[in-house]
Amino acid sequence: MKTGLVSHELYLWHDTGHSPLGYVPAGLNAEPHFHPESSESKRRFRNLLEVSGVLEHLVELKAKPATLEQVRRFHTPSYVQRIKEMSDAGGGDAGELTPFGRGSYEIALLSAGGVIRAVEATLAGEVDNAYALVRPPGHHAEAGRGRGFCLFGNVAIAIMHARAKLGVKRIATVDWDVHHGNGTQGAFYDDPNVLTISLHQNRLYPVESGKVEERGAGAGLGYNLNIPLPPGSGAGAYLSAFDRVVVPALRKFRPELILVSSGFDACGFDPLARMMLHSETYRTMTRVLKDVASEFSQGRLVLAHEGGYSAVYAPYCGLAVMEELSGCRGAIEDPFLAAVSSWGEQDLQMHQAQAIDRAASNLDGLC
Repeated sequence: MKTGLVSHELYLWHDTGHSPLGYVPAGLNAEPHFHPESSESKRRFRNLLEVSGVLEHLVELKAKPATLEQVRRFHTPSYVQRIKEMSDAGGGDAGELTPFGRGSYEIALLSAGGVIRAVEATLAGEVDNAYALVRPPGHHAEAGRGRGFCLFGNVAIAIMHARAKLGVKRIATVDWDVHHGNGTQGAFYDDPNVLTISLHQNRLYPVESGKVEERGAGAGLGYNLNIPLPPGSGAGAYLSAFDRVVVPALRKFRPELILVSSGFDACGFDPLARMMLHSETYRTMTRVLKDVASEFSQGRLVLAHEGGYSAVYAPYCGLAVMEELSGCRGAIEDPFLAAVSSWGEQDLQMHQAQAIDRAASNLDGLC
């Protein structure tokens, strides 16, 4: 397989400040600490690709900034202008829990442009599939405000570009970030030509969204699927959700392109969530999506980086994904795999199965 990789040093220069855990500002009651959405986990991910030997088998894809036309297909002009003005003035907060510094406007354009580049390269046949290791992330960003560390909706912008300019009609997006992909959901909530699927920890962030009852609206009713999983879900729950909901939905929808919002914050060591995935879970989910994409999408599969805040463990989950995408196994083994895979209740539990059953009941509304 020819697998493309988008990365850029400027992605690591996006400055999120020193807010402890990202939820409270540093001050007299909260000692300053690195913001969880820092460059560290992404830098170590790319480093692991190089040390393992996988990087030399990947096709480097050079990103260029998204244009205002591309970004404004999703975001309001006033929001885009406000981010630019704040960035030029030294930074601020894009809306909710989304601090940024000087220059982050340009970096966010480059992040959205990186996902567009990955999509274009895959559709043009330059590569068979691609991973956009971009930053800042995007799946929480809404049309008129940033949320949850996300400035611009990278995946939503890339989908809209593919439909407007690249001749793709039916696109599916699978979001396995541990937080609900509210921004992507909102972008296509009434659109029957974009299937949005989100697996996430129930009521983690945003607490008000991601319910199983949120199924789309108008012509898009039935084309939005949420799979809110209980805290403590492991490999058994996620793979069952893929088997019971994700794969049947994709097969019914028959997309021409699949985009994945690839967060590694459902891994067992993430500080902002309470799930138990290990690297082999991510490897298996990637393999399943590759197989489905080969059935209906000519193998067209693009992953865009989102969250993942364990700088130690997220890179091993990312390495497993890249190995599966490229078909190249590197020289590095996951040193944490034996421990995480042996944790209690990694298998599917009854209350998790019930949650998946509720999500599966919505498949009847998908044409």
